[in-house]
This record gives sequence, structure tokens and C-alpha cells, in this order.
Amino acid sequence: MIKHRLAVALGGLLLTTSASSFAAEDFRVAYAGSMGVVMDKFLGPSFATQQHVNYQGQGEGAYGLARLLASGKATADVFVSITPGPVEILQKAGLVDEAIPVASTRMVIAYNPKSQFAAALAASNRPDATTPWWQVLKQPGLKFGRTDARVDPQGQNIIFSVMLAEKYYKQPGLSNAVLGDVQNPAQVYGEGGLLTRLQAGQLDAASGYESATLSAKLPYVALPDEINLSNPAFTKTWYDTVSLNLTDSKGQPQTVSPQPLVFYAAVLKHAPDHKRAEAFVDFLRSAEGQALFRQNGYGQPKGEALHP
Repeated sequence: MIKHRLAVALGGLLLTTSASSFAAEDFRVAYAGSMGVVMDKFLGPSFATQQHVNYQGQGEGAYGLARLLASGKATADVFVSITPGPVEILQKAGLVDEAIPVASTRMVIAYNPKSQFAAALAASNRPDATTPWWQVLKQPGLKFGRTDARVDPQGQNIIFSVMLAEKYYKQPGLSNAVLGDVQNPAQVYGEGGLLTRLQAGQLDAASGYESATLSAKLPYVALPDEINLSNPAFTKTWYDTVSLNLTDSKGQPQTVSPQPLVFYAAVLKHAPDHKRAEAFVDFLRSAEGQALFRQNGYGQPKGEALHP
């Protein structure tokens, strides 16, 4: 009997050891910071369960993250970007071939429902509004937040949207009145914490992608297609009429133009787990992956794959 119990105990120990030796492997996804909720709470965990891996997500401004990956200061299996620009950095570095569209979104003005300006922003969202959203944003005392245009596409996109609004509503000087300088220190925050600051009441309103704003369960002001950068049909005739002069990370001047708000997923050539990286991109495009995107406020993929 004692020998039998010892054998059972040893068997249990062997099973435990065997199970631990097959612990989940690390699988890394670097993604545009606005995707934090859908990536870390839905897509990543669902894929990890299916593949028996340890999902690790890193969300930051997509341009800055692309430069980290290109320089070798960060590693990942898959990179998910908003707009083609960050993907092009990795393609030029020889780290990415094809990038597949997996979702889309549009620019909105998110706001804190407890802000003293919330009622005015909510009213500006109605068809019969007498005070437009851009006029509310110009009111003294309103704290507006956005991200850094040098490292994050969203930081560029809100500037493009307000520049387009200036033309669309025929309001000269609107961009400067709402945003101030491109690097206005009173408005610019890191992408990962922008909506968190808004939720905490540190800001009254902020730039946002509709997808991330819905994921954060925040109210927002919808903008027309001529302003929200969601409609590829407006690219050449309207979006391309504005541009932005910036200084890149090396201090070199560059001119950037709007790009439709499409999310692209790419397998990195030096991916530690290339096979699972391809499986993850396929998962993002699958019925299950697309359902999770929709559940979190993302639109369907638009346009063609990106190639060098």
C-alpha cells in the first residue's frame, strides 16, 4: 500500500514537472498605443488561449515604436500600425515585406462626461447644434489633450483634422486657436495615457480614434468624413490639400500628409516565432478576430496590402 501511494505521488510529481516544462512560450506583439484595450484584453488573450502561448503586448506611438524595432532596441513577432507610415519605416529597414489591412477607424473628439464642457460638446454633436464643436474647443479654460506628432500618427492626425476643419468650416486661424503650436506642451501627452487622463478628469477633451474611444467607453463628437480621415475616396481631392512640417528623430525636416486611418499587421522578419506570427495576422483577419474588432468599435479592413 505504501509503495502504491509512493508511486502515485511520484507519478503526480512527474506530471507536474512535465506540465511545467511545456509552459507557454512568449509571443510578442508591438502595436499602436491606441489599440491597448482590444489587443491586451481581447485579441491577444484569445490568440494565446488557442496557441498556448504567453502573449506580451507593447503599445506605444506607432512611429516611435517602428523606429525602436528598426534600430534593434525592441523586438516583436508582429507589428500592428495605424496608417502606412510606420510600416514604411520597417520596410525601408528591411524588416517587413507585406503588411495586411486588419481594421479601420476614424478621428473623433472624445470628452469627459463629467467635464464642465460636456453638455456643450454633447449638444454640438446634434444635427441642429447652434454651437459647433470647434467653437466649444476654443472656450477659455478647456483642457484639450493630444499626442506627439513627431512619434505618433494620432498626434499628426488630429492636426490634419483641425486643419481640414479650418478649410471645411471656412474659419481662418482655427487650427492655431484650438491647438496652438505643433509641440504645444500644454496639450501633448504620451498616447498610452491620453484617454486615461481624460477618464481621470485631468482633461476636458482629447483627440481620439473612434475605436479606442468606444473601447474606453467615453462619449465623443463625431466628425464628417471630410475631416475624420476615414474615407479613402477623399484622399486625393481633399485630405491631400493639407500637410505638416515636422522634425524627425535625427533633427531632419520632413513633410507629412494625411493617410486614411487603416490598421496594418506585419510579420517581422526576425520574429522569434515566425510561424505563430503569421498565424496571428491570419487570426486578426478571421471571423473571430473581426468580431472582436467590431465589438471594440473598429471598422472593417480597407484598401490593399502594403508592399515595399
